[in-house]
Amino acid sequence: MEDQREALRKIITTLAVKNEEIQSFIYSLKQMLLNVEANSAKVQEDLEAEFQSLFSLLEELKEGMLMKIKQDRASRTYELQNQLAACTRALESSEELLETANQTLQATDSGDFPQAAKQIKDGVTMAPAFRLSLKAKVSDNMSHLMVDFAQERRMLQALTFLPVPSAPVIDLAESLVADNCVTLVWRMPDEDNKIDHYVLEYRRTNFEGPPRLKEDQPWMVIEGIRQTEYTLTGLKFDMKYMNFRVKACNKAVSGEFSEPVTLETPAFMFRLDASTSHQNLRVDDLSVEWDAMGGKVQDIKAREKDGKGRTASPVNSPARGIPSPKRMPSGRGGRDRFTAESYTVLGDTLIDGGEHYWEVRYEPDSKAFGVGVAYRSLGRFEQLGKTAASWCLHVNNWLQVSFTAKHANKAKVLDAPVPDCLGVHCDFHQGLLTFYNARTKQQLHTFKAKFTQPLLPAFTVWCGSFHVTTGLQVPSSVRCLQKRGSATSSSNTSLT
Repeated sequence: MEDQREALRKIITTLAVKNEEIQSFIYSLKQMLLNVEANSAKVQEDLEAEFQSLFSLLEELKEGMLMKIKQDRASRTYELQNQLAACTRALESSEELLETANQTLQATDSGDFPQAAKQIKDGVTMAPAFRLSLKAKVSDNMSHLMVDFAQERRMLQALTFLPVPSAPVIDLAESLVADNCVTLVWRMPDEDNKIDHYVLEYRRTNFEGPPRLKEDQPWMVIEGIRQTEYTLTGLKFDMKYMNFRVKACNKAVSGEFSEPVTLETPAFMFRLDASTSHQNLRVDDLSVEWDAMGGKVQDIKAREKDGKGRTASPVNSPARGIPSPKRMPSGRGGRDRFTAESYTVLGDTLIDGGEHYWEVRYEPDSKAFGVGVAYRSLGRFEQLGKTAASWCLHVNNWLQVSFTAKHANKAKVLDAPVPDCLGVHCDFHQGLLTFYNARTKQQLHTFKAKFTQPLLPAFTVWCGSFHVTTGLQVPSSVRCLQKRGSATSSSNTSLT
């Protein structure tokens, strides 16, 4: 029996120690709960203080992190409260068992003692206190939710005003004007790794040299250029020159513009001379449409029979002795415009030197269409290609399709598909007039002649329409083909 008492004392001592540990742990858990509240509040306060300085930039991030703190706090509170409740229940059970054990030790009835001691021993063995883990399931350390802005603050403190970028220098030697494109190249006079982008401005002008202050043409702006070169494509060179200037920009400020440069943009620019056109042709700048009701052909023929014959080009015609290219004043108006079946219209700018190129797109259902060049002296009744004063390619869709090269009333059938867009290249001094498929640059035919007078672009259309594109440079591919020559080229004498 004494042994049993000793064993029970040991059990009570062990239980008492466990109770003290539980009480200490309960106090620790309660303190951790307070710390979770205090630390989470501090973390939230610190976080809000940090975010306040960069509120506009970090507001969205702050809300997400605050939500994480609240979720973490709620999760830890839940775990600790569950563990605290379990420990409290275990402690209550242990205290009841301890009180029973003390009462058993003080009992005088020794007959019931063994049974009572056994019950107490079994109760202690099964006591929840011995099944508890006296280690907190979660930590009260919230430091992992802290945000350290020290590095960012140092970066902000180290910020200084960005310097104004230097003005770029345009490299004329590397810049290129070709194929109705301009590639402009520039460099920075000093190395500057803070450059974010460049801004290019350009405008058309007819004046050589630096830009004029009272220029009518506005500057066109291209922003966001990342490299030190840029190519403008698909330009229409309707003026002789283009001004360019460039400025560099960083994240804060833009620098001064470079010294402007002026590049020559040689191209042949003309319009259709409505004063020369047949009355059945409706001319709108560079577009022509045949109009069956537009002319009074019978009346004109009747006047001709009455003795009012056609008049030749005036002796003082501007076509004589004027350098090319130059816009021709109206000079074929009234009785001097094309008539009868010569459904013709001329360009308004003379060709008396150099190389020139333009393109013509005509409606495929046009009954007849012709494109070429002619002397200013081409008679008002004369049709393109039927006189020695004109050269042309002619498409006839009436009854059957024919595609021919015509000059001096001689024709040569061309063995090539009829393109919907024709390119015309005139080299006045070399005496070459070459026609191309404007899409593929396939050479269709070349006239070889000795031009004795200035030329004008010439067009004819019957029951159809066409549109002319001018302001074009001679394409590089055309220049190459012209230099190599072409197997399809032929001379005037080959026309039959």
